[in-house]
Amino acid sequence: MSKGLPTRSENYSEWYNELVKRADLAENSPVRGCMVIKPYGFSIWEKMQRAMDDMFKETGHSNAYFPLFIPKSFLSKEADHVEGFAKECAVVTHYRLMNDPNGGGVVVDPEAKLEEELIVRPTSETVIWSTYKNWIQSYRDLPLLINQWANVVRWEMRTRIFLRTTEFLWQEGHTAHATQAEAIAETEQMLDVYATFAEEWMALPVLRGVKTANERFAGAVETYCIEALMQDNKALQAGTSHFLGQNFAKAFDVKFQDKEGGLEYVWGTSWGTSTRLMGALIMAHSDDSGLVLPPKLAPIQVVIVPIYREEDQLIKISERIAGLVKELKKKGISVKFDDSDDYKPGYKFAEYELRGVPIRLAMGMRDYDNGTVEVARRDTKTKETMPFEGIVDHIAALLEEIQQSIYDKALAYREANTFKADTYEEFKEILDEKGGFIYAHWDGTPETEEKIKEETKATIRCIPLGAPEEEGVCVYSGKPSNRRVVFARAY
Repeated sequence: MSKGLPTRSENYSEWYNELVKRADLAENSPVRGCMVIKPYGFSIWEKMQRAMDDMFKETGHSNAYFPLFIPKSFLSKEADHVEGFAKECAVVTHYRLMNDPNGGGVVVDPEAKLEEELIVRPTSETVIWSTYKNWIQSYRDLPLLINQWANVVRWEMRTRIFLRTTEFLWQEGHTAHATQAEAIAETEQMLDVYATFAEEWMALPVLRGVKTANERFAGAVETYCIEALMQDNKALQAGTSHFLGQNFAKAFDVKFQDKEGGLEYVWGTSWGTSTRLMGALIMAHSDDSGLVLPPKLAPIQVVIVPIYREEDQLIKISERIAGLVKELKKKGISVKFDDSDDYKPGYKFAEYELRGVPIRLAMGMRDYDNGTVEVARRDTKTKETMPFEGIVDHIAALLEEIQQSIYDKALAYREANTFKADTYEEFKEILDEKGGFIYAHWDGTPETEEKIKEETKATIRCIPLGAPEEEGVCVYSGKPSNRRVVFARAY
């Protein structure tokens, strides 16, 4: 199956597209810019969902669901927000079809025009804050900590599966608080949740930081983000958490009675991650042979392939493997015993390598007679023959080792591709010849940021949290700067 997969060095974009298709993760749909997530791909997303949802609930959040359609007037209430999303909105104008009198199938019924157009949600702040007005009256109703798992639509001209599609899946948290300090603490907490998920589950090291005003979420006071580096040395924004201040509370008149009896506007946050994380997972770890999946997110953590010639050999191997499968499942390890006779073992090895299964076990009659089993790692492509006795504990430990090893490799790659630039010439040279993250001084003005973007296609990915102050001069303008920010070309 992996024969003919383009290499990353030859054509990274084609490698990615082919890998998504051949590993059976997703495919393009009949609707331009949309995708069909196939069962193997969706099972990875389900594991992501489950892990994040558990983390959300640990921090006190509850799930709810809000409408897909948003009245156009709602978007008009928050000026910055509507300006940020206006060009991406899909609009519903009619509510009925009719048979074409000329026999051309169905057409929109011109008499069925909506009194007010509906927007297919690009994000749910407006409809949720209009609802919160009914839910919040007193300080006793706060904090209100809600998350939604849903789909959204943002009309995209240039699309790529998982990374940028017209419709995608995501979660969006929306919270309301009595004080500014509580809302900021929530925003920072959820950024930490995202970073922890990325690093501990996706094995993906991330930078934590704050977006510049130019890159800030439409309608937010402050946007926090996590940024990851892909193997083509482009950055990918892996999650955002927004401090909304009182902007949406004022737009939708969401007030609460405080302990002293006064009326105050609540303070808000919103935060989200999406199926873009699937793209990050693929691009950060996979190789020219296929997917490399961290064990925590792999749908199949261990695959066992019997090697046999006669039916009685398969029966013997299967009897020995049955107990192993049972013991692995007891430890919560997902395992597949592939005894199908559709393909030869070599084909199966290549197929499971393509799909990124972390551990492959193989047993032939020689192994059966010697009381051994062959153990192959997907991440390093190494294999060894191990005693069958005690193999369950070895596999459990090996899965943890692989998870850490994949993270360590990604971190080493990021560190090797992180640079400092002190002049604009050096900055451009690094961008064109190496790429990666570039720490450089910036004078803090939107004008300089925009000029650099126009001339180099590099953006400020974030102002790193906790970055030390360092006196210097902006690489572009030469004006004073007191800290470096992170630039990169990005998805």
